[in-house]
Amino acid sequence: MNRDEKEAAVKEISSELESAGAIFAVDYRGISVPQAAELRSKLRDSDASFSVVKNRLAKRATDGTDAAAALDEHLVGPTALTFVRGDAVVAAKTISDFIKANDVLAYKGGLMDGATLAPEQFNAIAKLPGVEILRGQLVGLAASPLSGVVRTLNQLLAGLAQQLGQVAEQGLVSGEPPAEAEAEEPEAAAADEPEPEAEEPAAEAEAETTSESEDEADQTPEEGGDDADTDAGDEKED
Repeated sequence: MNRDEKEAAVKEISSELESAGAIFAVDYRGISVPQAAELRSKLRDSDASFSVVKNRLAKRATDGTDAAAALDEHLVGPTALTFVRGDAVVAAKTISDFIKANDVLAYKGGLMDGATLAPEQFNAIAKLPGVEILRGQLVGLAASPLSGVVRTLNQLLAGLAQQLGQVAEQGLVSGEPPAEAEAEEPEAAAADEPEPEAEEPAAEAEAETTSESEDEADQTPEEGGDDADTDAGDEKED
């Protein structure tokens, strides 16, 4: 590697350091070329890159930066740096799962959000769910009460619609009388008509008047006879 190539490598590492939110230093001994290609492919899903670096050039790139204290002590032996621009948890989980599956690689150290990330901390965050999974869970929790409210409102609306339907069937909404009321109307009309018995008092009064006239007719001659006899007796005595 000539001078220009070394300068280009240092600039590239410096650029990666500036744009990365987390950096993992890994001992890559034992990894094959196909395995390295597989790991790079998986790390792209979390917007991360896996690069084998020369320790001396990497130290030149970290010189004067916050990454120096976290990385320089690990820039010994075969070292690959993982530059994470996306979800650091997903990247850590990817590396951890790859180590378990292939029994190669070893995490040395690194930094995350400007803070040193020790091996035990790396293993801890590798067990956490990713940001997207946490967001999905949060959305589920937030939507759960709302779905309950919507379900309750739907039940209330369904019950109200059923009640309105029953009321409409009884004719209380449209203004039309119910079928049973129409059937009872003739009886109600018959009940309102006056009964013949209401005329009986007039007939009885008429009959009583006729009876009284007859009685008077019967009594008049007798009364006249009594008076005539009285007058006749008086005349005889005279």
